[in-house]
Amino acid sequence: MMYYKDTPGATQTTNATPNTANDCGFIKPGATRTVWLRAVNLQGKMGGATSLSNIGVRFEKWTTTASSAGTAITPSPDDPGYQAAVHTAAFSATTVTSGTGGPTLQLSLGCGVSSYSPWQALADLGDAPSVAAAATQSIDWFNTSPTASQNFEIQLGTAE
Repeated sequence: MMYYKDTPGATQTTNATPNTANDCGFIKPGATRTVWLRAVNLQGKMGGATSLSNIGVRFEKWTTTASSAGTAITPSPDDPGYQAAVHTAAFSATTVTSGTGGPTLQLSLGCGVSSYSPWQALADLGDAPSVAAAATQSIDWFNTSPTASQNFEIQLGTAE
């Protein structure tokens, strides 16, 4: 098992229409190794907020075709001795091109508009969302907020 960080390294924004979800990023497997979502670090970035609100992120699996487009993310190995990742990932400040089939909810998380919220799978990855090697599927993150245009950053921990 090899571990990676998939980090957009850019601020993302929830939809300008409250309670409307954006499909704003995805991971999909390579031809030879299954990919697992093993950790998520979610950070609201609304300095000077004058009201309480939240940012929700749902991880959903497209089961017929994988999502596409967006800005590519190069998975960074946790150990420099690991092989290069074979899975791919991408994000968009607004939305990517969604896949088809489903989507099926895998995980739902949230944080405050100016707070941090981590999630970590069990050590054996038994509860980690995954996509089998060579599958034409993806796990996407959808953001939403009851308040328009909330800023956040996200980092995914993945495994192959």
